[in-house]
Amino acid sequence: MSFATRHETADDASAIETVTTAAFLHAEHRSGTEQHIIAALRDAGQLSVSLVTELDGRIVGHVAVSPVTISDGSEGWYGLGPISVLPECQRTGIGSALMHAALSALRGRGAQGCVLLGDPAYYHRFGFAPDPRLVLPGVPPEYFQALPFGDTVPAGTVAYHAAFDAQA
Repeated sequence: MSFATRHETADDASAIETVTTAAFLHAEHRSGTEQHIIAALRDAGQLSVSLVTELDGRIVGHVAVSPVTISDGSEGWYGLGPISVLPECQRTGIGSALMHAALSALRGRGAQGCVLLGDPAYYHRFGFAPDPRLVLPGVPPEYFQALPFGDTVPAGTVAYHAAFDAQA
């Protein structure tokens, strides 16, 4: 299987919505608004990194990264997600490739670190781990994970962009 990852273009929005909707349709932990979150982040100019993966000319994966705020005032931190791969293309390495590409893009931007909400068993392989110094209210702490790109980890409450409250 040969696939390629690249930055999204304006023509990709519809395909990204399709991939995201399909990927989260039967996901255990979903809001049902993931595709709307991406559109709202795009509309707000808050998609710091937005990558797609193509397989045979068709978009089969997407990852979104946007800035987060931390109550201690730390800057340069981002939230990764949603990340989506079409169900029939899952477990093929596309998700891992998207993760590595997104983290590389963040490091290239001089980011200080990245947080995400997800399965610790899966995201641990990319270096993410829960950190009691960073809190996302309303979620089990083991599912909110951080990956610092340096020696400093902020301490505070993390907030995602208002787009994460997007509805249909």
